[in-house]
Amino acid sequence: MEDILARHLRIARPWYPHDYVPWSDGRNFALLGGEDWDPAQSELTELTSTALTVSVLIADNLSAYHRDLAKYLRHGPWWRWVGRWTAEENRHEILLRNYLVVSRAVDPIELERMRMTQVVAGLRRPSVHVLDVLARAAFDEAAATVRHRNTAALAENSVVTAIADRLAADDAAHTEVFADLVAAGLNRAPDQAVRAIADQVAVFETPEVTLADGCSGTALLAASGVYEPVRAPEVVFGPLVDRWKIFSRTDFGSAGEQAAAELAVLLGR
Repeated sequence: MEDILARHLRIARPWYPHDYVPWSDGRNFALLGGEDWDPAQSELTELTSTALTVSVLIADNLSAYHRDLAKYLRHGPWWRWVGRWTAEENRHEILLRNYLVVSRAVDPIELERMRMTQVVAGLRRPSVHVLDVLARAAFDEAAATVRHRNTAALAENSVVTAIADRLAADDAAHTEVFADLVAAGLNRAPDQAVRAIADQVAVFETPEVTLADGCSGTALLAASGVYEPVRAPEVVFGPLVDRWKIFSRTDFGSAGEQAAAELAVLLGR
């Protein structure tokens, strides 16, 4: 962990949320003598505003994800990584909310109501082994990378593209860290690690976000191609499984071979 964290800190490029927000577009709301939000003020397409709303609501639940990691990774460099990961992820929520409110892309009152609902609901995940936690985190970050890259590819405007590209770069860097930790687990306990990978692929779901109109953000993004859960074996799991060389390893025992066989079925290999 020490070496993996040191490498991440060495290559991580500093960036600042305020640099990406078009502050000159902002103006006061009615409480301070300005004008409250009106749908006509939004210049984003419905798809892009939905994609950014889903991203900010997932980011709003950072405290829940922090707790989920911190209860397993509580000592030394593990704890420092949880803190660093949390601090880096927090920039996503800061940037997205500032952009959405300043640009009046979405109703800020509805956005706040959804945030309250999302954070109060929190995150409940069953207790698992630390290897399951690391595999799940690698898949979570890989899925977020795909979602943000596809949001950037919508080419809504130069600011949204820059924001989505920046978030995708962070997600990819976090995927690297968690993937390297899983790889280390495979080297130390191959059977247990591949079982964790197979189990997490079998139950993987991206965070569910319910929008103000009651619709599923996950379903809307799937229908639009921004993030399609049905393609997860190809775009999320497959690249990581190949990176870990699961199907060419020769150090599995019978339990590991069974888990690898199950994984092959899940991936359609």
